[in-house]
Amino acid sequence: MSAEATNPATPGPATPGSLRRKSRPRIDLRRLGRAALLGPAARDRLPDAIGHVAEAHRAHHPDAALEPLRRAYVLAESSHRGQMRKSGEPYITHPLAVTLILAELGAETTTLTASLLHDTVEDTEVTLDQVREQFGDEVCYLVDGVTKLEKVDYGAAAEPETFRKMLVATGNDVRVMSIKLADRLHNMRTLGVMRPEKQERIAKITRDFLIPLAERLGVQALKTELEDLVFAILHPEEYEHTRELIVDNAARGADPLAEIAEDVRAVLREAGLQAEVLIRPRHFVSVHRVSRKRGQLRGADFGRLLVLVNEDADCYGVLGELHTCLTPVVSEFKDFIAVPKFNLYQSLHTAVARADGEVAEVLIRTHQMHKVAEAGVIALGNPYTPGADDPVDGERADPTRPGWLSRLLDWQESAPDTDTFWSTLREDLAQDREITVFRADGGSLGLPEGASCVDAAYAQYGEDAHACIGARVNGRLATLSTVLRDGDTVQLLMGQDPASEPSREWLEHAQTPGARIAIQRWLAAHPSAGDEQHEEGPAAAPRPSASADAPAGAARSGGANAVVDQPGASVRLAGCCTPVPPDEVTGFAVRGGVVTVHRVECAAVERMKGVGRAEVSVRWGDTTACRVTLVAESFGRPHLLADLTEAIALEGVAIVSATVEPPSQQRVRHTYTLQLLDAAHLPALMRAMRNVPGVYDVSRAQHHVAAAQ
Repeated sequence: MSAEATNPATPGPATPGSLRRKSRPRIDLRRLGRAALLGPAARDRLPDAIGHVAEAHRAHHPDAALEPLRRAYVLAESSHRGQMRKSGEPYITHPLAVTLILAELGAETTTLTASLLHDTVEDTEVTLDQVREQFGDEVCYLVDGVTKLEKVDYGAAAEPETFRKMLVATGNDVRVMSIKLADRLHNMRTLGVMRPEKQERIAKITRDFLIPLAERLGVQALKTELEDLVFAILHPEEYEHTRELIVDNAARGADPLAEIAEDVRAVLREAGLQAEVLIRPRHFVSVHRVSRKRGQLRGADFGRLLVLVNEDADCYGVLGELHTCLTPVVSEFKDFIAVPKFNLYQSLHTAVARADGEVAEVLIRTHQMHKVAEAGVIALGNPYTPGADDPVDGERADPTRPGWLSRLLDWQESAPDTDTFWSTLREDLAQDREITVFRADGGSLGLPEGASCVDAAYAQYGEDAHACIGARVNGRLATLSTVLRDGDTVQLLMGQDPASEPSREWLEHAQTPGARIAIQRWLAAHPSAGDEQHEEGPAAAPRPSASADAPAGAARSGGANAVVDQPGASVRLAGCCTPVPPDEVTGFAVRGGVVTVHRVECAAVERMKGVGRAEVSVRWGDTTACRVTLVAESFGRPHLLADLTEAIALEGVAIVSATVEPPSQQRVRHTYTLQLLDAAHLPALMRAMRNVPGVYDVSRAQHHVAAAQ
């Protein structure tokens, strides 16, 4: 809905679209308004007012039936008759403009029909039952979805829950959001006479939510124009500077990009490759970003070359010829055909350089890839095959929706509350780059740039990732905090202990909503877990445990093997010194009937005695398994962490947790908490760790903790 929107009063000399899409005629709203005032055409004629729509639609779908569009226009025009926009034009010009935008992107007939009707149910007397009766269930479903989106309140208090509903509607049928994005684009084009503060509010909402959604749906044609329109409103000075750069470049006589394009055409002709070579001017925001990155812009920086071919194999043929006959900039090469982006985008990216230093970026793709690159999900057409048993009122899962949207819908259902959903959603939308990593079984995972092994674990295993204990990245052992790079191969190592649990520290390394929400849910359900059980710490929890082989009246530590002769007491091994058999140990009674066990040389023992704590006699039981914390001191070098963890694994020892302190004077401190099946194996383990090149000492941990009061 855009009852308040109107045309700009006086268009400037150059707008975000006028300098680039000169071949695309802009709809003449005043002409359409006059046509609409004349009323509908005869029943067997297509109304003049939708001639633009029909022409654009047939360009993509030559055999498309136009009768549904005619009937939809007749209903929309008669229903909106008498409603005017602030500019004085009939309101019908708005749904016409929205529908033309979608038609130019190749939307199928059902989407265009729903687009013409998208404001009728909310703003006129037309009902959903009427739409269903005249146009069928599919059109009715889309109109209903858009109507619900029109009611989304973007105010601060209403944002979380309403936007959540908006995403659910999008996930059920992405065509709903396609219509909404086209609706917003037309409203942004016609924002000129609104108050500046209202322009700014709408522009910020568009920037923060709708542009990222357009990016994720792959609708680049809408995304780039929305970016430019928002740029002009929110950053008018930078926008004007960018406009001047573009105008000045256009006024220059020589065009290096055109010259390089001719060189490329010559190379491909000589190779016998049929290809279309086009110059793609950068949009305003793209020019602005390049100027900030590179400083002084050269002629070739204002656009890119686009090479269109017929077959996938031809893309690689073109790439080979360009890299053979011209000077390639190898660092610019990316293959998004073999590994498509999260939003369905496919293309080869490269760059070629001339002797004078001009560098031209080159995009190579098929015509079909180009259609999807521009229109994203809109280019996929109708994702359904309607049948008698298709659900209409209930929720549906669009089989063509991108993987990121499926993941988004999964974690929004798991979010414990709306605020958690909202904060993670904003973080997710702020991620504008994605990497692809490969699983050990040959599959792939799409993750945001900066994602860690924690994110990969939850992306692959869901909540079962709670049991993940480590990973191999490109064949080398790595901690879960390791940041993944595009193209990495990651093998996730799962623990066999059913009591395995995530650490609160994982939240520091989790970038994806799915990982963060799963960890937060687990921590909320286990408030006393997920923290290091340090001496007297607030998260320390006793683990009372009976033992069949403990003497009557004796207590045994849960999971450990220290026994005290104190009825009713539970035993906990101190986290500050992590004693193991056959260490000489002593104990102290602390709060809650707990006896903490320390090595006798632990600094905490003297502090305990100093405050008057009585020692408790402790002895080792028969169990040989133990948990110990070791500190490895080393000189910094590449792959040291992986080599250390591999040495530990080869000794058959399980890593419970691992931390690495920031390097200081080329020295690195690693701390491992390890689970040994037999404490007698500890000396051999420490020798194996010392044998790792660069490690100059391995010792038992001695944490300095304050004595309990």
